[in-house]
Amino acid sequence: MTDIRHVQRVRRLQALAALAGLLTLLAVFLNLGGQETPQSTGRMGKPVLPDFAEARADAAKIRITLADESYSLINGPDGWTLEGSGGYPVRADRLASLAGGLGDLTWGEGRTRDPGKMNRIGLGDPREGGTGALIEIINEADTVTASLITGRKGPNVYARLPGEEQAFRVNGDLPPLYNHDAWLDLDIIDIHSDAVSAVRLFDARGNSLYLQRSVGSSDRSFRPAPPYQDYRLVSRIAASTPALALSRFQPIGVKPARKLTTRPVGRHITETHDGLEVDLQAYREPDGYFVTLRAIEAGEGAQRGSTINQKASGWAFELTEFDWNEFTPPISSIVRPPLPSDTASPAQP
Repeated sequence: MTDIRHVQRVRRLQALAALAGLLTLLAVFLNLGGQETPQSTGRMGKPVLPDFAEARADAAKIRITLADESYSLINGPDGWTLEGSGGYPVRADRLASLAGGLGDLTWGEGRTRDPGKMNRIGLGDPREGGTGALIEIINEADTVTASLITGRKGPNVYARLPGEEQAFRVNGDLPPLYNHDAWLDLDIIDIHSDAVSAVRLFDARGNSLYLQRSVGSSDRSFRPAPPYQDYRLVSRIAASTPALALSRFQPIGVKPARKLTTRPVGRHITETHDGLEVDLQAYREPDGYFVTLRAIEAGEGAQRGSTINQKASGWAFELTEFDWNEFTPPISSIVRPPLPSDTASPAQP
């Protein structure tokens, strides 16, 4: 009987220990997730920034503060630009998304008041190293007329007013704020690979090459064209990669062309079947890899060329080193010069 009671007691203790462990794990999970019972408040359904329309009308600057950086969008004589870009315009769609999103945000249920949990839902004050993004609308008198700390966890957007310890889930959406370069309107060129008919290359050593293909041919159909018709390709991909480089044009930054400090080390001229030419010059700058663009209008490409020049004139666009190299290959990596012809034997007397 004693043995039976001992076994029962051991089993009860094991069951209680298992239950305690389960409850501990559940508590840890809820604590890490920052989950708390939603709270109904008098704010629910009301605008997060009730005076935003007035603040938007008087806005001279929108400042975004993150834990590791701060950047500003400036409302100048030529429209909205990114501070520090030399006056380069920001994307109108993202600006409209931010302004519309801030104006449409409404308060949802209240969430945590625990300062230790704010970072878990993206609402830690970035001025103190937190995970949130502080948005401030500033007028010409340098007065902050509207401000909000916002963050996201999963599909939900959270917000709180600076200085308040109550977090809220909010109804609405905002564009991503954690990459200042994403605000730049760097959609300069839209040329499909099928449209490219030829490319003229000049490398850093002064060598040149002209590659061409016929309408409807494949991407790997580029061949040396006169006066280089006797040159031999190293490989088809060695020719197609630089020939189609402009169709993959993806800048990562920009600065005024007047701030270039070096001379061009390469030139790349793309021609399309409809008569558009885009002349690209490459620079290896101390602060990165840059190119300038100039479109030459001809035939049906005239309107497109004008659009490119409106966006590109006066600017140098930064590329990754990998992309920049596609515009600046050594000619010797693409073709080999023709073999010397055999010398005819002298006639015998």
